Amino acid sequence: MNKVHTDNAPKAVGPYSQAVVSNGFVFTSGQIAINPETNTVEATDIVGQAEQVMKNLGAVLEAAGSSFDKAVKTTCFLADMNDFAAFNEVYGKYFTSLPARSCVAVKTLPKNVLVEVEVTAEV
Repeated sequence: MNKVHTDNAPKAVGPYSQAVVSNGFVFTSGQIAINPETNTVEATDIVGQAEQVMKNLGAVLEAAGSSFDKAVKTTCFLADMNDFAAFNEVYGKYFTSLPARSCVAVKTLPKNVLVEVEVTAEV
């Protein structure tokens, strides 16, 4: 098992790794809309936050030797299901290989963001 770290994605906000590679798969931790350069959440809308999440996921996947095209499963957490359609527009630009997915609404996300996404992908 190998831990993954990249400076191109936010540092973990707790005692966990950005991702772990094991048995030919990468398991990312949930990524939120923190800009790694400023360490802040800059976007206030679902589209802006989803774009930042995808940038962060892309950086973690790349550091693990993987990519969006190798994703086999995603789990998406939304603070408001009314954002589902707008989130899907952004999500669909990145996950063109159509991995399996779960998408649920949650009461609150870290730093009060609107979206969090985690990925399992082949390396």
